[in-house]
Parts: sequence; C-alpha cells; structure tokens
Amino acid sequence: MKCPGQDSRYWEPGAIFEAECPQCGHAVEFFKDEATRKCRNCGHKFANPKMDFGCASYCKFAAQCLGNLPPELLAQRENLLKDRVALEMKRYFKQDFKRIGHAGKVAQYAERIVKEEQGEPAVVLTAAYLHDIGIKEAERKYNSTAARYQEEEGPPIARDILTRLEAREDLTEEVCDIVGHHHHPRDTETTNFKCLYDADLIVNLLESHNEAPMAPERLTQVIEKSFLTETGKKIAREVLSK
Repeated sequence: MKCPGQDSRYWEPGAIFEAECPQCGHAVEFFKDEATRKCRNCGHKFANPKMDFGCASYCKFAAQCLGNLPPELLAQRENLLKDRVALEMKRYFKQDFKRIGHAGKVAQYAERIVKEEQGEPAVVLTAAYLHDIGIKEAERKYNSTAARYQEEEGPPIARDILTRLEAREDLTEEVCDIVGHHHHPRDTETTNFKCLYDADLIVNLLESHNEAPMAPERLTQVIEKSFLTETGKKIAREVLSK
C-alpha cells in the first residue's frame, strides 16, 4: 500500500517545485516524493525541505513507509529540520547577506564542534542558524544591536519559525533558551549551549580580527580564557593563527 500523499495520482499543483540549496542558494528542482537531491551547482546533497515526517506519530503505516526510505535520508532526518531552518533564516533576513553569512559560518563551526563534543546536532545547528534572529527587532525597537536586546527579541521569532516548521516542543524550548542568552553563559551550561557559544565566538573573533588584527599574545590569551569546549578552543587556534 502506498501513502496517498506520496501517490502521484493524488498530486496537486506544487508537487514539483524548486528549493534553494542551503549551501550555495542555487535553485534545485524536487518532486514532492523525492527524499534528497544533489545541487548541480555545488554538489551539496540535501533533504527535501517539504517532506514531512509528522504523520509518523499517528499513521499505522508509518513503520512500513519509513522503512522504505533510503538509508541516507534516515541518517539525515535531523538535517531536514536544519535545512528548513536555514531557509527560513535567509527569508527572514532577506537581502541582509552579512547576517545570513554570519549565521552560515556559525553553523559550519557548530557542526564540527557538536560532533566532537557529542551534543545534539538538531538543537545546536538550529540554534546556530537562529542565534541572531532578534537583531532586526533590536535595531527597530532600540536602534541598537546590543547583545541584551538581541537576546530579548530573538526567542519569540525563533519560536514562531520552529512552530511553523512543526519542530518538537522540547527542541523548540531548548533552542529558544539558547537564543535568549547566547552571549551570556550561565554558571552551569549544557553541552549544546557550549557548542553554539564557541562556534559564534570563533566567527566573531575572526570578523573582529580581520578588521583590527590582535597581537598574537593577546589572541592566545583570549582563546585560552574564553572558550567553553576543548574542540572550540582547538578550532580557534587553527583558524585564528593563520
């Protein structure tokens, strides 16, 4: 038996659509029942952003349906949410390529750190794409990009995005908590927070160092003192000492 939603006899307009590659922004054509596609422009393979697994929580054929999915999709189900969040972040920032680029770089470092630190990639990468999502409202309301205003305005916007994407409630709560204090670690922090914090710190240091280079001894001091994970510290040494 085939799920009616995946049976082409029941398809409506929009069943064939274009999705933006989260890596390079190139348009990639999808059929609605395709699990993954490879971008012809950059070669990045990503999950269908419109494929929804929500029905698996109640459909009696869920095990049969999911069992027929290709192994690469089963291994990348968390990437489905990550890629959809990345697209929503880009839509939200529109032509603000500086902030889109910053979030993308943070996500790249966060992905490296979370693997080594054994955190939860779905939480960390979602938080990476959304950590600065409050900056536009901070500018609009307070004419400021100060960290405290970003942290105040970010969680409601992040929650709205994740609710629309039907993310798990526990994931949504943790991501919003991270977004709400991502510049200010508490005395005791989760591994997920530490991974995001260090990834953001690497990118912030790179950006500031490129604008006004720090003396090597000062840079070493900042790296040794400021990072929350050993992986973050190791990557910082690598990229900032070049």
